[in-house]
Amino acid sequence: MSSNDVNRIWIKGGHLIDPATKTDGPRDLLIENGRIAAVDTKLNANPGDVQVIDATGLVVTPGLVDIHVHLREPGQSYKETIASGTAAAAAGGFTSVAAMPNTIPVNDSAEITRWMQAPERDARARVYPIGAATVGSMGATLTNYEALRDSGAVAVSDDGKPILGDETMRAVLSAAAAAGLPVIQHAEDTRLTGGCSMNAGPLAFRLGLRGMPVEAEAGIVARDIALLRELDDDRAHLHVAHLSTKKALDHVRAARHSGLHVTCEVTPHHFVLTEEAVDEYDAHAKMNPPLRTVEDRDAMIEGLLDGTIDCIATDHAPHAAHEKEQEFERAPNGITGLETSLGLSLAVLHRRHGMSLLQILALLSARPAALLGLAAGTLAVGATADVVLLAPETEWAFRASESRSRSRNTPFDGWSLPGKVRLTMREARIVHREDPSIRQP
Repeated sequence: MSSNDVNRIWIKGGHLIDPATKTDGPRDLLIENGRIAAVDTKLNANPGDVQVIDATGLVVTPGLVDIHVHLREPGQSYKETIASGTAAAAAGGFTSVAAMPNTIPVNDSAEITRWMQAPERDARARVYPIGAATVGSMGATLTNYEALRDSGAVAVSDDGKPILGDETMRAVLSAAAAAGLPVIQHAEDTRLTGGCSMNAGPLAFRLGLRGMPVEAEAGIVARDIALLRELDDDRAHLHVAHLSTKKALDHVRAARHSGLHVTCEVTPHHFVLTEEAVDEYDAHAKMNPPLRTVEDRDAMIEGLLDGTIDCIATDHAPHAAHEKEQEFERAPNGITGLETSLGLSLAVLHRRHGMSLLQILALLSARPAALLGLAAGTLAVGATADVVLLAPETEWAFRASESRSRSRNTPFDGWSLPGKVRLTMREARIVHREDPSIRQP
């Protein structure tokens, strides 16, 4: 990132899509000192004291927001660093990411939370740490939620290790409500999934693999909703991570209709792929929750279309090549996703199902930002100048070998995707660009 001071930037001729302000039309942006100073159909600025960026033919949109990533630092920098992970984020149009706490050591303290945000991490996207809900994510003793919040944590979660104990989860929901933090739950009853490596069903039987039943996810979602209802605290917020089954989504839909503050996210791989991707024992198609059936995949799409699913999150989970190049059952769960999320969303939701660009960008910016209360995801006057220039119809091939991430574990290597990110700016500084003619002032 350049250390030069940014003064005034004029982005002209673009089509602005800002879901937070419901703007969808030709607009110019004027940026001053890192913030949006003006938005208008035709701005007038003195070319002598402003850098002009020509966005003709491009969509101008807020920097995207991903509320579920694994940046692997501290402790596993051979997989990813905060610098490399956020470089991948910037290439995918993301300027804000919320990092899960399953690091080594687990992020269960204010000290680690602050370490993750330190300038020395050289992050190209803004990093919002998520603190562990229990000490060491062991599901027993609660962490200090106030200290985590005050050091910059935006939620609590034991992601990867579900909170199974009813009393513990009840205490987590209550303490988080008092601290003003959402609780993000990895919904998996591990008592039903031990030794399992894919979705339960005929395909798992044919492949000789143990399968994770739908009830392992849906049962925990139902239990958590029941605890939230018993708590009867308007401040309490339950968020279900990486939803993957129709049955669990039905529980969320019913809870929302009854007035409970329950939100959820879905990953691109769960609305693009099905369990059939595992057919050749491809460990790049192994994740948790696993890829599900066509019915479940279609339910995720329907949940996005009808608004039940609040946002799209990548669950970006980098692993080294030697870890994935094992027998399927031994390989770790997870795939990378920051550079393919936008393209996959456009390919499936926009081209196949007619969802507007405004709606898709809301799922990737304004809605996830609002869900965690982040000062991000908008280009309203006064907002931080996190800006993306996007060519929505441009086709491009994703090459894992060219990824900015340190890891290459993706089932989407070689896929042709729509929507090329031409430029990403964080706080008015260029952190990714495809067009060399656009330069930092």
